[in-house]
Amino acid sequence: MSSHLKLRQRPTAKTGQVHNITPASAGWRHVGFALHKLALGEAADGDAGINELCLVLVSGKAKISVDGVELGEIGERMSPFEGAPWAVYVPMGSEWEAEATTALELAVCAAPGGGSHTAQVIPPDRHKQITRGKGANVRHVHNIMPEDDGAANALLVVEVITPQGNTSSYPPHKHDQDNLPHESELEETYYHRLNPPQGFAMQRVYTDDRSLDEALVIEDGDVTLVPKGYHPVATVAGYDLYYLNVMAGPKRVWKFHNAAEHEWLLK
Repeated sequence: MSSHLKLRQRPTAKTGQVHNITPASAGWRHVGFALHKLALGEAADGDAGINELCLVLVSGKAKISVDGVELGEIGERMSPFEGAPWAVYVPMGSEWEAEATTALELAVCAAPGGGSHTAQVIPPDRHKQITRGKGANVRHVHNIMPEDDGAANALLVVEVITPQGNTSSYPPHKHDQDNLPHESELEETYYHRLNPPQGFAMQRVYTDDRSLDEALVIEDGDVTLVPKGYHPVATVAGYDLYYLNVMAGPKRVWKFHNAAEHEWLLK
């Protein structure tokens, strides 16, 4: 199966909207992801439509409004490797606008909307940083919209920093079966950044029967699509890896299944 072009999306431009992944373009049902790179004074806007959105300031500051209501200038870090992010939840049917007050990298995470959720700013201290794993499997997690916050209909959004030479999303796990309480069905995107940016990482996406089995070389700014299967990541010595995950499916629950042959790593 030759799916490199489908699973690994390279930026389509250097400025402006550099990614625009929709359920139609990805060949799935739930997750959308876009990314805007703006200079000081430039703006981006959009209409959530039938979706709900999470606007994540990957780096930089912006003045953001939802349905004409100014939410003020938010943002703090100038690099995704410098602390936790600011974000904004945009409910279904709402319009949004972001004006860059510094150089800005703005992610637009999308999933089917619903319920009575309202627009809100998500500050960087909403959820504490979590460190997972041990040894060469350590990674640092910033939850933005986890399943236990009740703030959304479908969206799950999280950032992870994987230190140089370490593995992440590892031991390999999957969430492609609607089989709760054992496993949930969630599509997923990974937006990758590397520090320094000339580095690279590796990501494998594969199923038990190997009907999908792709090893991807990840460079700074790439997006990986995970429609199903296991999806471990490894970065190389000298280069820290950041990724922003967007997940959504039939239920807003993250319940994964570990690859049985690798579970010994958790003991």
